[in-house]
Amino acid sequence: MTVLEAIIMGIIQGITEFLPVSSSGHLALYQHFILGGATQANFYMSLVVHLGTLVAVCAAFRKTLLLLLKEVVLIAKDVWKRKFKWSEMNGTRRMLIMLAISTLVLVPFYIFLRERLEELTQTPNPITVGFCFLLTSFLLFMADLRSHGEKKARDITVANSIVVGLFQVVALLPGISRSGSTVSGGLFCGFNREIAVRYSFIMGIPAILGGCVTELRGAFDFADPEQTISFIPCAAAFVTAALVGLLAINLVTYVAKNAKFKMFAYYTLIIGVVVICAGFLEFLFNFKISDFFV
Repeated sequence: MTVLEAIIMGIIQGITEFLPVSSSGHLALYQHFILGGATQANFYMSLVVHLGTLVAVCAAFRKTLLLLLKEVVLIAKDVWKRKFKWSEMNGTRRMLIMLAISTLVLVPFYIFLRERLEELTQTPNPITVGFCFLLTSFLLFMADLRSHGEKKARDITVANSIVVGLFQVVALLPGISRSGSTVSGGLFCGFNREIAVRYSFIMGIPAILGGCVTELRGAFDFADPEQTISFIPCAAAFVTAALVGLLAINLVTYVAKNAKFKMFAYYTLIIGVVVICAGFLEFLFNFKISDFFV
């Protein structure tokens, strides 16, 4: 893989991981229509760019993360001294516990569907991905109508955390945006726009870590040991994904504050229709668009 190809992959991941347009969907389409299939090198590079976006979200929300980590220690201290009271939790503690509940909602679904999800990602059906893009578009249109909630961190309930967690479960499908669906879920639950974005992105940290672990394991499943990537393309992809990811986080925060999700709703609507049409053309005429690129 060349440095330019690595930078392009970093840009794709950095933009689509945080913008509500589905990174898994875009990577699946790139793999299907451009690369023509999965390779070991692509899996390694996917791991690298995911780590880049992980750095981006940790950097963007470093103050909140430090407060949450501090709260973990305080919770353990209160539990040890039997002073922990659910009714007296501050906003940071409540947000931490609700984030944990939302994440736990994802775990059994991911374990049960892991093999099927890997199959969908590695050998994507463009028609399926296209319909998932259309679902993302629908969620974003609806979220744009429900973007005036007032709930802050201290107001989040267990029911809210479960609902947002279920929205993240839906986003396991390639083509359904994780950030778009979880921010939408928060807005549907009445979160204010800032909390909806912050909650979504911090909840994505374990999801990104889990994706990295999964892809690292999958990278060794290929038979060709020569498909490796050198340090310079890795470094270029990592830095690009991190920097572009930071810009994307700031853009989504601005969009959420100004209730302008419609621009992404229109984008995912258009790309969904185009991808479905392309998939039907491949099926009807029995050819692969990737043959023109590889």
